[in-house]
Amino acid sequence: MISGAAKLAGVMGWPISHSKSPVLHGYWLDHYKVDGAYIPMAVAPEDLPRAIAGLRALGFKGSNVTVPHKQAIMEFCDTVAEDARMIGAVNTLVLDTEGRITGSNTDHAGFIANLHLSDPSWDPKAGPAVVLGAGGAARAVLYGLIRAGVSKIRVANRTLERAQTLAQDFAPHVEAIAFTEVPAALSDCALLVNTTSLGMAGQPPLDIRLDGLPKTALVTDIVYAPLITPLLSEAMKRGNRTVDGLGMLLHQAVPGFEAWFGIRPTVTQALREIILGTK
Repeated sequence: MISGAAKLAGVMGWPISHSKSPVLHGYWLDHYKVDGAYIPMAVAPEDLPRAIAGLRALGFKGSNVTVPHKQAIMEFCDTVAEDARMIGAVNTLVLDTEGRITGSNTDHAGFIANLHLSDPSWDPKAGPAVVLGAGGAARAVLYGLIRAGVSKIRVANRTLERAQTLAQDFAPHVEAIAFTEVPAALSDCALLVNTTSLGMAGQPPLDIRLDGLPKTALVTDIVYAPLITPLLSEAMKRGNRTVDGLGMLLHQAVPGFEAWFGIRPTVTQALREIILGTK
């Protein structure tokens, strides 16, 4: 039950029916008995200005933002947080009492929280990290790793120029390497991260051998469909510690929920099972 004073938030995208955010936030609203609602909002690109005006007019506390609006939304923000500027995308909006909008990106925080909580033994200072991919997800991972204290990161991408762009943007912590150089780069690697869609259900496999990866290295994949990707499966067989990608999705939602509804939620096993059970 909600009252006339219910706090409102939601998620904007086009399309939006695939989003797991309403189930995720709905679970927390119910669990913490919050007088509020989280609403999926299908917003076509040409309707984005009116949607922003609608958030203000209706007194929304904020909104998540998903494709294809993560870059376009930045021009409608009164303030763009440093994380969103560095990552180049906004996924969370917070409106103050005057309707002013702050846009931020919580993906980096979700990624790091997932590593720390899933594997408390992970040490950012243990050694170099290797990140596969150079898209938006890679930017969030790089920002998070650097803030966590990882001082040396090698980014590998099939299009080397894209990796070089990241190396320039995140200098001096990041080095760009060709995909063919990955086997050598793994020799002293303490953390291997796949940020590409390779290995996801319906996508080509990730063609990488882990022969040179130290057994002490942690391996993580931001893909969570399937939950155990071929990369994680191979790492497990070798005896490497692994972290799946579902936790990143769940933990990135925590800061927004806290900002909108005034409660910092906890990611639990029950929540994981509910999200995994949704199609």
